[in-house]
Amino acid sequence: MTKDKQQTKPTIDNYLDSHYIHRSNWLRAAVLGANDGIISISSLAIGVAAASSTRQPIVLATVAGLVAGALSMAAGEYVSVSSQTDTEKADIERETKELKEMPEEELRILAQIYEKRGLKKETAREVAIELTEKDALGAHMRDELGINDISQANPIQAAIASGASFTVGGVMPILTVLFAPVQGMEYWLYGFTIVFLIILGVTSARTGGSSIKKAILRITVWGTIAMGLSALVGYLFGVNV
Repeated sequence: MTKDKQQTKPTIDNYLDSHYIHRSNWLRAAVLGANDGIISISSLAIGVAAASSTRQPIVLATVAGLVAGALSMAAGEYVSVSSQTDTEKADIERETKELKEMPEEELRILAQIYEKRGLKKETAREVAIELTEKDALGAHMRDELGINDISQANPIQAAIASGASFTVGGVMPILTVLFAPVQGMEYWLYGFTIVFLIILGVTSARTGGSSIKKAILRITVWGTIAMGLSALVGYLFGVNV
């Protein structure tokens, strides 16, 4: 009985992993990709639908937009996160060099950081010494540079999450384009897109542990603005193809 209780007893790692912040990297990329996929493809379709009386141009534009958008999102996310990772690596290399060349100065800096956070001077130095003895580089990465397992992003993971979620989000308005009546299609697109955005807002809020109402309001307001401006452009420059 005691052995079973010990096996099921939660560890500090399990406790930390249960927090929503550990999902922030991939959740940010996924929500951004899906939101961009829904809004950009819907906006594109609404703009073309406002200027077209047939389905073919709308389908062609949205499919092309989906392919280009998904690849662009994935590539952009990979480049962006890779740049962040390169900067972090450069800082880590610099910190490693400084720890070898001036360990006492680095220890003093670490102690000052803890002192500014509220520890007494003597306590701050003791904490700095103990953490330095255990893992000097890890302590400076976390407390001086602000780099930890949560903040470190994976370029491949971010690119896949962003590109895949854009594709999933973009497919939804394309289905509307394929099956909704051509006459008044922009209104069908707007209605279904708002529904898609609400679903995305609820899902992201529950996954991230944030307010559902705020997520829905934020995502629908900006989506409405984007689609409204796209429809306006379509009406102003429509050529009735």
